[in-house]
Amino acid sequence: MQAKGMRRAIMIACATALTSCATVTTPTKGDPLESYNRTMFKINDTVDQYALKPVAKGYVWAVPEPVRNSVTNFFSNIGDVYIAANNLLQLKIADGVSDIMRVAINTVFGVGGLFDVATIAKLPKHAGDFGLTLGHYGVPPGPYVVLPLLGPSTVRDTSGLVVDYFGNPLTYVSPDSVSWALYGVNLINVRANLLGASDVLADAALDKYSFVRNAYLQRRQFLISGGEGNMPNYDEAPLPNYGDTEGTVPAAGASATAAPAVPASGTAAAPAPASGPSNTVPGNQYVPPSGFPSFRLR
Repeated sequence: MQAKGMRRAIMIACATALTSCATVTTPTKGDPLESYNRTMFKINDTVDQYALKPVAKGYVWAVPEPVRNSVTNFFSNIGDVYIAANNLLQLKIADGVSDIMRVAINTVFGVGGLFDVATIAKLPKHAGDFGLTLGHYGVPPGPYVVLPLLGPSTVRDTSGLVVDYFGNPLTYVSPDSVSWALYGVNLINVRANLLGASDVLADAALDKYSFVRNAYLQRRQFLISGGEGNMPNYDEAPLPNYGDTEGTVPAAGASATAAPAVPASGTAAAPAPASGPSNTVPGNQYVPPSGFPSFRLR
């Protein structure tokens, strides 16, 4: 009887594991690869929970916050070189020149980028990669796809990874042992910076996959639009039509014909300020040495 009970428990456990990897019979409209995406998302999440996250927590415990901030600033300064190149490719001359000035100021006065002097000097931090450059020129995103270890992407953003790899200054660091070391420190530091965000996501999102998908797509569209329009709200918003050119993703529950609220006095209501500063981590700086595919954390 005991053996039968153990056998039954093992069978139930196997069935549960298979169910968790079961394909989605009716993919969400706009996400035709949802079956594959959910499976890969689960694999990536498992790797993160049992490998990256524990290492990141140990890093936070062992390394003082001022040192971690300097590490973040150092790699952010390196990333500004590639961000400047993409802004110039998009003919955003003012932003590109601002990025170059950030690199110069932080390198010279920030002790090689360890201190973010440029932000104190009121030079804004921008985001940029070749996927955004393609979107700027009207290349449609294509279907949403979750890449192994790299995480959220689209067909367009995935095609831009090759250019991102060769455009990243870390790719050309030699010898390879130094490049690997820099890449590893950057990866762990970035994951440590995202510990709070991942904990909030685990507590708040009923469906982590849908939340991450919508957050990624809305943020990419917001960056492509140059910050025009509504800030992304990261709710369960409708997905864009991947067959058309890039369009604005409507906010959750918003009607296309809804008019903005106007107070009784007839004057337009002022937009509500953001709830607080955004502690975003610059993307597209996480490239391993030559000969190995790049890993991007979002």
